[in-house]
Amino acid sequence: DSVFLDFKIDGIKISMVYSSPIIKTVFKYLKNKEVPIVVDPVIKTTTGGKILEENSKKDFKKFIVPLATIITPNKFEAEYISGMIINSTNSLQLSAKRIQGLGTKNVVITGIEKSDRIMDFVFTENKKFVESNEKLSSINHGSGCNYSSALLFALVEKKSIIDAVRFAKEYTYSSIKQAEKVGKGIAITRNKNQDKIMIDLRQSIYKTTLLNEMSRRIPECQTNFVFSKKRPKTINDIVGLAGRIVKTGKEIVAVGNLEYGGSKHVASAVLSISKKFPEIRSAINLKYESDIIVKLQNKNWKIVNYDRTDEPKNVKNKEGASIIWGIKTAISNLKTAPDIVYHKGDFGKEPMIIVFAKTPSDVLDKIKIIIENLKETT
Repeated sequence: DSVFLDFKIDGIKISMVYSSPIIKTVFKYLKNKEVPIVVDPVIKTTTGGKILEENSKKDFKKFIVPLATIITPNKFEAEYISGMIINSTNSLQLSAKRIQGLGTKNVVITGIEKSDRIMDFVFTENKKFVESNEKLSSINHGSGCNYSSALLFALVEKKSIIDAVRFAKEYTYSSIKQAEKVGKGIAITRNKNQDKIMIDLRQSIYKTTLLNEMSRRIPECQTNFVFSKKRPKTINDIVGLAGRIVKTGKEIVAVGNLEYGGSKHVASAVLSISKKFPEIRSAINLKYESDIIVKLQNKNWKIVNYDRTDEPKNVKNKEGASIIWGIKTAISNLKTAPDIVYHKGDFGKEPMIIVFAKTPSDVLDKIKIIIENLKETT
């Protein structure tokens, strides 16, 4: 009564509801609320203590699960609610489907371990997919709470289920990496020093993966997207994917974690250009297409190139030196920073475009223009 009379409620998270009387009271107050509700079904603590009465299980399934816009059980909790053991991909899907059948539209089963990866299985009305990260070897308090809270925040911010899940996954992964012991017990998750460079780049990479026609812009060697600290001294001052943005049919996926020093080639391009134009801190490599060069030059983009066949032998034979030489050569006579630097390849070397800008969001804006202009061409 106090909360609902005093505040405008934008979203609700239900976590520990110990007994049937509590469950029924919660249901009574929330059954007609038209706001996102995330149910984090806490059955036992990290240390093994039960915090849902066994004789309340039926009421939990009847009253709490149907309230959920999305429910976020871990493997144990999913087994408890669905009444089945999860030991295969098929049983994982069937468990999610059974939970969905209790009245919630969206189910995320978190923390599924597979070799060196931790996966979250997402089961919605319209699709199913997996979000995964590298496994972190740690035991901690709070990761499930962080996940469900971040998920609710994202839903309140009007993000789609897919976007909200990805936001929650990244937030939680960061909180686990920063977990810290504050006493003699298990480490507590925290998220106090988030890296804004990583956050900005991560958001732009994700938005890039959603762009229509983007898969046609990915070269054979795949793509990386980077963002640098101010005035980088080495590629270890530049965040990139320790992997690539890759094509999977008509879709693209970012593979690998963001790391300082995660990219060599695109990071080297930013490192080289920033020495002359320090405001340029972000870049992405794309497939070379002559049509787009002509169209963008006609729109007054500053575009320069270099010829890889002119590359000195000592540069060709030195790992990572080619891109630095190429960028330095291309911009040597410029007084303002370029939008694009490209080359037409060489024997065994794929032609390439590198798009430069001040920030990842600026790079993203340029990618959108490139895609729109190529649509007009085709």
